[in-house]
Amino acid sequence: MQTQASKILWNGVFVAILLSLCGLIYLSGEKIDYNWNWQRVVPYIVNNEAASVSAPQDGSIESNAAGQLQLVSDAGEVLVNLAEFENISVYEGDLVFEGDQLASSEEWRIGPLTEGLIVTVKISLWSLVFAILLGLVIGLMRIADNPALRKLSITYIEIIRGTPLLVQIFIVYFFIGTVFDLERFTAGVIALSVFTAAYVAEIIRSGIQSIPKGQMEAARSLGMNYPQAMINVILPQAFKRTLPPMAGQFINLIKDSSLVSVISITDLTKAGREVVSGSFAPFEVWFTVALLYLVLTSSLSWAIQRLEKRLAASD
Repeated sequence: MQTQASKILWNGVFVAILLSLCGLIYLSGEKIDYNWNWQRVVPYIVNNEAASVSAPQDGSIESNAAGQLQLVSDAGEVLVNLAEFENISVYEGDLVFEGDQLASSEEWRIGPLTEGLIVTVKISLWSLVFAILLGLVIGLMRIADNPALRKLSITYIEIIRGTPLLVQIFIVYFFIGTVFDLERFTAGVIALSVFTAAYVAEIIRSGIQSIPKGQMEAARSLGMNYPQAMINVILPQAFKRTLPPMAGQFINLIKDSSLVSVISITDLTKAGREVVSGSFAPFEVWFTVALLYLVLTSSLSWAIQRLEKRLAASD
């Protein structure tokens, strides 16, 4: 066992390496004479700047019985109640045209990077669910006695794993998406699900085959049929064994989701590109984007580690 002094020493080495990496990044920035300004990134994550409230259509400003200003259409319909806003830019009797500013409202709002992060989480979660379901089916086909099912699953796995994900996204969006009139988000989820399912299928197949055959024979001897034995005996044990490689694949799924930006889905990566073009702070933005991806993957890794410990304690 390591002594306390040895642990402190190696922890110090770890900290020194991290500090060295940070120093190298700083010196690199100094070498290219780059002016770091992290404040430029903050409004793109969350901000409370005043938002303009515009008129949805032509009308006039009138006051109601309570003395509150309202935008009223020519037909007498109340379009906007200006009492909800503090900074009002119009007065009673003003004629207002569509698009004119009525007021401004200061409230905390999420920025484009946070919106892109939400899209990345959504597309990753949907893809994760469908990848698990499809991967389970393909994995069971992979070990089936039926040669047609087994060869179909092998063909699927080899084709998907043998072609780049970027090419698959283009095929799903421009070919399949055109035929079935799919939205960008749906096409992205399908492409990611189909791609990830091929790897999930092999992980599940290896997990099932790692269980001793005596487990299946014992279950069948107790009167269970094949599906019952698989669901109640084999798959729970295989799930525990495949959890670490599954976690790695799910983390790859989150990172691979950045490729859907090529079909104009405004995920975190595409939002980062748009922010760079508007803020002229490329290093700060891309470091922030990398940090947000790291938060997602680290959270998933932490959750799976907790699940592993809980399952291990239940044995």
